[in-house]
Amino acid sequence: MLRRRRLFLKTFIAGTAATVSGATYWISTSQKHAARWARAIMADAKREVLPAALKPEPTKWSDQKITMAWLGHSTVLINFYGITILTDPSLGKRVGINLGIGTAGPKRYIAPALTFNELPPVDVLLLSHAHMDHMDLPTLNRFQDLFTVSASRTGEILKGTRLKSIHELKWGSETTFRGKPGELSIAAFEVRHWGRRWPNDIDRGYNGYILKREGKALLFGGDTAQTSLFREVRGHGPFEIAMMPIGAYQPWVRSHCNPEQALAMANDAGAKYIMPIHHQTFRLSEEPMNEPITRLEKALEQEPERLATRKVGETFVLPAT
Repeated sequence: MLRRRRLFLKTFIAGTAATVSGATYWISTSQKHAARWARAIMADAKREVLPAALKPEPTKWSDQKITMAWLGHSTVLINFYGITILTDPSLGKRVGINLGIGTAGPKRYIAPALTFNELPPVDVLLLSHAHMDHMDLPTLNRFQDLFTVSASRTGEILKGTRLKSIHELKWGSETTFRGKPGELSIAAFEVRHWGRRWPNDIDRGYNGYILKREGKALLFGGDTAQTSLFREVRGHGPFEIAMMPIGAYQPWVRSHCNPEQALAMANDAGAKYIMPIHHQTFRLSEEPMNEPITRLEKALEQEPERLATRKVGETFVLPAT
């Protein structure tokens, strides 16, 4: 019996070693996307996260203006005439699977422009869909109960957080936030993406949003591939600005638009300015990290004044009209 146990143990160890060795060789040599992705994740472990180029100062923002700062990835801090909105907040070092002791997934290249403790009091959380880089539970767990707008069939993901005032919106539906500064209308519209949090998850919603207050309208594109759907929201404008994703398109162009497509959709919606989001922060695809903003700058070289932000931490104040 002892001999059999020893033989089993030796066989198990040898088999495990062979499996690990084989997996290591495959990861180090294969050109398959999964292997390249694994190599990038492992290389990221040693890389330092760079500080944001600029630091917003929201305590100095006027409640009589529309002021916005790009904090990184799809996180935008907005003061809309005194109502503070935060989109898809992701302020941790990584995004991905929450293991309790940390998060396993892509590591930031650039730190968020504001830490959680540097945020001003937030009135509205705006969540586009359930993907982990947009619905980041470690960040969301830090908020007390807030007026939270999310896509259909996503509220259950937030059950473990302190967020209880959750308003799930289907395409074409809307809700209204009412606070001391006044009212904010929020309407959801269809984009071209997908909403499962896990590969074997149920189908969940994925939204773009229209924000309206005091006769002004803003558009948050969430995450989207190229689509004609932005033409259909043009009548809800005119939009002062469109916050549009411009990265993670190679090879995922069926789920994420490229910079030229993002601009075309902002134009379809009739937006005066464009704030690029979903770039420079996490490596989620294969294009060079700075390629999206370089391509968008080139696409706007005849009207560069329309580009609201270029760097993480940059603040944009909408001109009075």
